[in-house]
Amino acid sequence: MLPLGDRPLLLDGGLSTELEYRGYDISGQLWSAQLLLDAPSAVVAAHRAFLDAGADIITTASYQASLEGFARAGYSSATAQQLIRRSVELARQAIDESGRQAFIAGSVGPYGAMLADGSEYTGQYGDISLSSLRDFHRPRLELLAEAGIDVLAVETVPSLLEVEALLLELDRLGHPAWLSLTTQTSPVGVLTRRDEPAAKAFAMAGSAASLIAVGINCTDPVGAGAAVALAADTSGKPGVVYPNSGEGWDTVRRVWTPASSSQGLLGDVDGWVASGARIIGGCCRVGPAQTRALAENLA
Repeated sequence: MLPLGDRPLLLDGGLSTELEYRGYDISGQLWSAQLLLDAPSAVVAAHRAFLDAGADIITTASYQASLEGFARAGYSSATAQQLIRRSVELARQAIDESGRQAFIAGSVGPYGAMLADGSEYTGQYGDISLSSLRDFHRPRLELLAEAGIDVLAVETVPSLLEVEALLLELDRLGHPAWLSLTTQTSPVGVLTRRDEPAAKAFAMAGSAASLIAVGINCTDPVGAGAAVALAADTSGKPGVVYPNSGEGWDTVRRVWTPASSSQGLLGDVDGWVASGARIIGGCCRVGPAQTRALAENLA
């Protein structure tokens, strides 16, 4: 169990961002999960970079590593299961090599990540059922838990339907987890990417016994403070917050667009802590340098 006390734990940043910075091609449908097969040493080195920068928690390269996603890419179920377990082994190797005490969070991305069409940021999955979403998520949740991760990082969830599916599976599994939505701020408040009230998702999460924290990730830093405050207050659980750099992703041109504000990742860390955040880090386009700056800030 993660020790969520007065001192917030520092989460790493964007693993794929660091791999891309190091020259690896992550543009395929499996994203960073392809490197579990092609370049496992690169995954270890990227984890090490965040550990050396002061991260207390590193997330496995399994965000896009689902059985269905691997099957679509032409890999067998046996290979897919092996690679999901390998993501945990590589994280553990990085911690052992670093000589630091750190925790492993098993990354569980949303259904839309497997589709590789940007729908994780819209929640527009078509006519998919609750039971189908549960079936999709179940194998990876089980494999990561069995592989010995400290906590499941159920992240970038864009809709109430997927929140419901994940909470049902987490309740069945009973392994410590955090739930983080990708949200947007509007004149009517904090919304899911499906334009639903995020407070409904956070309220649902409040009754989930296995959840140790609730919050947001891959959200513009400008809206992160209000979102994590709402998450902590509504759920009654410690908050988790790891925004992106503030830059946008153009799914058509497949390029990053400038940040909407100069606030940056460090804009309101003290406010996040005051709002109840006990796990703090970064997401897309946040590298070890920003992690180090966060470590200094939290110290």
